[in-house]
Amino acid sequence: MIYSASIIRVDTYLYVMNICVVFHLQGVFPVSFVHVKEVVIEKRGDEEVVISAEMPLVKEVTTTLREWGSIWKQLFGRVKQVQRLMWELMEWRSQLLSGTLPTDEFKELKQKVTSKIDYGNKILELDQVVRDEDGNILDPEQASVISLFRAHEEATAKINERIKEEQSNIQSDHSGVSARIQSSPTHSLYVFVRNFVCRIGEDSELFMSLYDPIKQAIISENYLVRWGSKGFPIEIEMLNNLKVVFTDLGNKDLSREKIFLICQIVRVGRMDLKDSNNKKCTQGLRRPFGVAVMDITDIIKGKIECDEEKQFFIPFFPVVAENDFLHSLLNKVTASRGDSGGQGLWVTMKALVGDIVQIRKEYPHLVDRSTVVARKLGFPEIIMPGDVRNDIYLTLQSGDFDKYNKTTQKNMEVIMCVCDEEGKVIQNSICLGAGDKAVSEYRSVIYYQIKQPRWMETFKVAVPLEEMHRIHLRFMFKHRPSQESKDRSEKNFAMAFVRLMKDDGTVLQDGLHDLLVFKGDSKRMEDVNSYLNLPSTRHHHSDLHKMGTLSRSTSSLSRGGGGLSVSSRDSFSISTLVCSTKLTQNVGLLGLLKWRTRPEMLRENLEKLKLIDGEEVVKFLQDTLDALFNIMMEHSQTDDYDILVFDALIYIIGLIADRKFQHFNTVLEAYIKQHFSATLAYKKLMSVLKRYLDVSSRGEPCEPIMRTLKALEYIFKFIVRSRMLYSQLYEGKEQEDFEESLRRLFESINNLMKTDYTRTLLLRVITNIFHQCVLPVMDQSLSQCIMSLLRTINRTVITMGREHALISRVVACMTAILSQMDDRHYATYIETFTGASDLVDFLMESFLLFKDLIGKHVYPSDWMEMIMVQNRVFLRAINTYADTMNQKFLNNDDFEVQLWNNYFHLAVAFITQESLQLQHFSPTKRNKILAKYGDMRRLIGFSIRDIWYKLGIHKICFIPGMVGPILEMTLIPEEELRRATIPIFFDMITCEHEHFGNFNKFENEIILKLDHEVEGGGGDERYMQLLETILLECTSQKHTLRSQVQHFVSLVKGLLIRLLDYRTVMSDDSRNNRMSCTVNLLNFYKDINREGMYIRYLYKLRDLHLEGENYTEAAYTLLLHSRLLKWSDDMCSPQFEFHGSQSQRQLKETLYDTIIDYFDKGKMWEEAITLCKELAEQYENEIFDYELLSKKLEKQAKFYENIMKILRPKPDYFAVGYYGQGYPLFLRNKVFIHRGKEYERREDFQNQVMSQFPSSVRLNTTTMPGEDIKNSPLQYIQCFTVQPVLEIPHRLKSKPVPDQIINFYKSNYVQRFHYSRPVRKGPVDSNNEFASMWIERTTFTTVYKLPGILRWFEATDMKHTTLSPLENAIETMESTNEKILTMINQYQADWTLPINPLSMLLNGIVDPAVMGGFAKYEKAFFTDEYTQQHKEDEDKLLRLKDLIAWQIPLLGGGIVIHGKRVTDVLRPFHERMEECFKQLKKKVEKEHGVRELRKSTRPCSMVRSFRQSVVSISSLQGSECGTPTKIHVDR
Repeated sequence: MIYSASIIRVDTYLYVMNICVVFHLQGVFPVSFVHVKEVVIEKRGDEEVVISAEMPLVKEVTTTLREWGSIWKQLFGRVKQVQRLMWELMEWRSQLLSGTLPTDEFKELKQKVTSKIDYGNKILELDQVVRDEDGNILDPEQASVISLFRAHEEATAKINERIKEEQSNIQSDHSGVSARIQSSPTHSLYVFVRNFVCRIGEDSELFMSLYDPIKQAIISENYLVRWGSKGFPIEIEMLNNLKVVFTDLGNKDLSREKIFLICQIVRVGRMDLKDSNNKKCTQGLRRPFGVAVMDITDIIKGKIECDEEKQFFIPFFPVVAENDFLHSLLNKVTASRGDSGGQGLWVTMKALVGDIVQIRKEYPHLVDRSTVVARKLGFPEIIMPGDVRNDIYLTLQSGDFDKYNKTTQKNMEVIMCVCDEEGKVIQNSICLGAGDKAVSEYRSVIYYQIKQPRWMETFKVAVPLEEMHRIHLRFMFKHRPSQESKDRSEKNFAMAFVRLMKDDGTVLQDGLHDLLVFKGDSKRMEDVNSYLNLPSTRHHHSDLHKMGTLSRSTSSLSRGGGGLSVSSRDSFSISTLVCSTKLTQNVGLLGLLKWRTRPEMLRENLEKLKLIDGEEVVKFLQDTLDALFNIMMEHSQTDDYDILVFDALIYIIGLIADRKFQHFNTVLEAYIKQHFSATLAYKKLMSVLKRYLDVSSRGEPCEPIMRTLKALEYIFKFIVRSRMLYSQLYEGKEQEDFEESLRRLFESINNLMKTDYTRTLLLRVITNIFHQCVLPVMDQSLSQCIMSLLRTINRTVITMGREHALISRVVACMTAILSQMDDRHYATYIETFTGASDLVDFLMESFLLFKDLIGKHVYPSDWMEMIMVQNRVFLRAINTYADTMNQKFLNNDDFEVQLWNNYFHLAVAFITQESLQLQHFSPTKRNKILAKYGDMRRLIGFSIRDIWYKLGIHKICFIPGMVGPILEMTLIPEEELRRATIPIFFDMITCEHEHFGNFNKFENEIILKLDHEVEGGGGDERYMQLLETILLECTSQKHTLRSQVQHFVSLVKGLLIRLLDYRTVMSDDSRNNRMSCTVNLLNFYKDINREGMYIRYLYKLRDLHLEGENYTEAAYTLLLHSRLLKWSDDMCSPQFEFHGSQSQRQLKETLYDTIIDYFDKGKMWEEAITLCKELAEQYENEIFDYELLSKKLEKQAKFYENIMKILRPKPDYFAVGYYGQGYPLFLRNKVFIHRGKEYERREDFQNQVMSQFPSSVRLNTTTMPGEDIKNSPLQYIQCFTVQPVLEIPHRLKSKPVPDQIINFYKSNYVQRFHYSRPVRKGPVDSNNEFASMWIERTTFTTVYKLPGILRWFEATDMKHTTLSPLENAIETMESTNEKILTMINQYQADWTLPINPLSMLLNGIVDPAVMGGFAKYEKAFFTDEYTQQHKEDEDKLLRLKDLIAWQIPLLGGGIVIHGKRVTDVLRPFHERMEECFKQLKKKVEKEHGVRELRKSTRPCSMVRSFRQSVVSISSLQGSECGTPTKIHVDR
């Protein structure tokens, strides 16, 4: 026996789950076939739930694959895409199960897996999965409504962004990585230097950094590696440990067009490498050597996924000449690559997500404490609280130095140090690059004999904050000869300096600074007293020069210049970039940050804050907020600064709300949670906020109100945090005062929401207010404050359009309030209503609102969790409100019919909403919903049942109004629910019967609603059985109703059978089946006298006919409706719902016009004429509208003309038998006569019929099949052509009628059809087969005449007869004569017809060589032998002779026409045919007598003359000899 099973071990027990028996064999489980899974046991209430111990993500992948696997092959166009997603998930699942991934790779893989699942669910139109920050599925039980709503919004945004990327092919196969990178505000790049391959011969310095080639700017600090001359790091312990992380990169950096990793190589040693005598050469000189560059754009943006083992080669490019500037070479190399000759760096790289704290946590194997951190030049996009920085980046830009008395240009070296105001050098304050020890002085790269060196060297100055005001930078300029002997004698020949702080306390401005170059004695240049009081920049110098302080050129400086002079022939420029969270370059901001030093300026500084550049404010966000709240705290006893501080606070919050600074939201959140400490701030904030709200709600001008409302979310966060801190500090002191203040504040918000111009803005933030305020501190008093807003929010939702952008937020807010309310809250809230009418209004509003929201969800359909949470909250509210109604509005005096009616309609709308119909969901989704929420339909269904039985005498108020909703509920395919609610029907029957003596209203309503519900998909055979069983069981207690209920059940059962058949075939491709079921239903409704439903299905049938262009049938269908109407001015009855405003005369006239139009299209002009005559009678004798009469008569005349002039092809009729038990009841073992379309061949018709039943078998015989076929489970089809039997209208009998008129009746108004089969009896004469050819004839009689409301009708009667050879000959002659007549008529009417058919017909009869005509009959029957043996056939023989004799004048008429139409080419043929005819005529007239055509008294067609001369058609077919041995069966 082979089993597929999952065995879960708990202690010593084995729990067997999901056993699938494949083969029914006996045996024992083989151990190898059992997979034991580890489990955990969770306690949920009193129950113990056994859960697999698998990783949740692995379980999610497994479930997802199963769900996708069941639907992916049904897709069109996405099969391969989903297949690829599934293969990827399977591979990643294996990796997750392996358990061997490091933390960072596991997180990355988890991100990719969840991203793929969410993307796949979206394209497969499955439900959205909401997750927490770690990618785990969010548990609705653990999350608030608002948190869940926000998670859905974020998930939707991410998936939509992902789909856009997928469509625009932005991402490669590593889309998950890229998506994760783009979703993070901070990024890093990990670089591991594996080796540096380059032939230098001296020590070198490798400066690695990130570079933007478009802007030609370095964007990060340098990472400095000191490389030894022997090919190893100088510090040998750094070998294989040269790791750096470039951090603080933001999304703006990732959006750069290009990013390069560059390495500038500076050698340290001789001036010229070619110098061989090292002893004589100056050593320790920093000389340019070359650069190495690599484009890392795709790596850093995540388009290329790298692991830490993959090595990249960065090619090296040397300087061409010793005086090439490194930055110039850099620009040249990034623009066009060259050959590196195999020299360069070997590195591994990896793009990391997050800041340094985050990546140290997530990538511990890559980034540890020894990994060097190289920060971005400048601030990151987000400056987190606690990130204290005080870095000044200085770049040596360029210089211009005269050679003075030298013969050549100087080898210029710049030496910089950081000095205090006493000239003391600050030790270890300069950092050349990350990873290097701080140094006390910086020496620049030396370019050989260059007048205008351009260094572009960046390094960092880091000094303590408290020393900043005392610090200045001093630059010494020195010529460095190549020979050591000369170098020792060189002194500094010039200097420059710059202060880091200005006199106003602000730090040096970012940007370029053109410094003054001073000349003088080298020792004087080191003396601070010689230069510190002098201007340091040319800008400052020019200002003093204008005031006459300075002399020209190299003049000495006054004010204690100490012998230094400004050199106008030399210039030197630097640029600075201050990255400090403590030092500002703005005077106004500095005044606010240091408000205690000048308190008299506080008001002015607070007002100036709004004028400060936003970028500067957010840089110092924490210090600015600290200053504002300190001002508030230190002035707690007065309100002098409250409004100013509040305005400053909403200005800052408004800045962060701006798109430019929106990434600082996380900074503000972190500040509130971790650094905010103003315990009394909540009082001040609530006070000012309430003042603004009250002023605005009174309609008075309040300029800051709009900014305040935009900042309301964070104002509340500050209030809540402040109060929580105060409560923790003072153990809940002043709680009542706080609650009262908060209550008044919410009253003010409530009042403001009643004004239109602020409502939208309030709605934007109100969701977040509840999230931040309601949830953390929800208690009894506060909940009352919040509940005071409930009705306002309810009314807001009612008035908002469903397309409003904020509707989903407000509904989430309302749901959040309701979700936090327990029974105590509800009870308290209900008691706040002053009177019964106010409470009724609230309940009515709530019911209407809930019903509207349930009927049309404000959330996308794939937000399953949000919709189900809302349903759960609404269900609780509905049941609570129902309890309130039971208590207050159930008594006779207080009974509110409309309120209870609204409740029932809401409850039914809830139970029948699409999102709760579990039967429509996949097993995965169904199980998920049942596990989390249960089946809410049962809960509310049982509540409806219980409440119904409590209504007592008031039940009659809801009959028949509630019949439809209760029916809709009982149709839900849930067995227990059906059993619980179907008895309500019997209760309704009993109730109505007690009041009125019958239950007609109930019966009418149930039939009407049942039709709509079943057509819409409700109901099944099980429901039919339950309805019958339960209602009949109920009658056992009410014997007086038994017979009436039994009749009702029989009626409903019959209707259900037909409705279910109808619903089954409505999705069928076969229009014929749909028509059949429609006719069954309309006939049923006609039989039970339900005129409205009867008419409804008439129009459904009409529409089906029009789809198939069956205009005749469509006309007959509408004709049934017209027959229900009278020519009166009475208004139409209510069942004509779509024509309710018309009189019966108007409607009937409209219908007739439509029907006439349909008959015209179907070429049924005879029927159209009948209706025209009826309309003409009304116009002439009833309403006297002669204008309409004239138009109708014109149309009628046109129809008469069409009858005579337009050829109408005769349709063929086909008998179709459906045999076998495989067919539905309405087809099984029945024969139908079908009316074919014009020129439709039997083969085409048969193929069409069989295409509707692909598994059917064609029967090739035309005899009736036996019982074995009829009882077979298979499907058999029999199809053959039948001939309609002409039934002459009474008014045409015994009259000479033109052929055009008679032909119509040959194929219309027919109810009997013949099928004839030739059989041989007796001896067979080989020379004359006609003598022994008998005919077996089957006559089919249909239930209705054709054409009718269908193109087919069932053959309800079949009779079998046999024709003798003589009778067969008579019929054949009659047919031949009719054929000659018809063809003559056609050629008489249309002279354009080709002559060939007429030639063949005439020649086949008159030419003896062809052997056609009646010669065989004469040989077979006109013999003495036959006459002696068949004396009873004497009359028939006379009839045959008469027909042969009458054929001669007909042939003569045909030959006359042929002679007029024949061409010269065929003239010999015609002459021969005339000759043959003369001989034939002579012979026939001699043997059978002469027949002559009568002359007409007025001009008419030749055929009419023939008809007037020949016996009328009625005599041809109606005489005794015309219908030999034929048995007529008339119904």
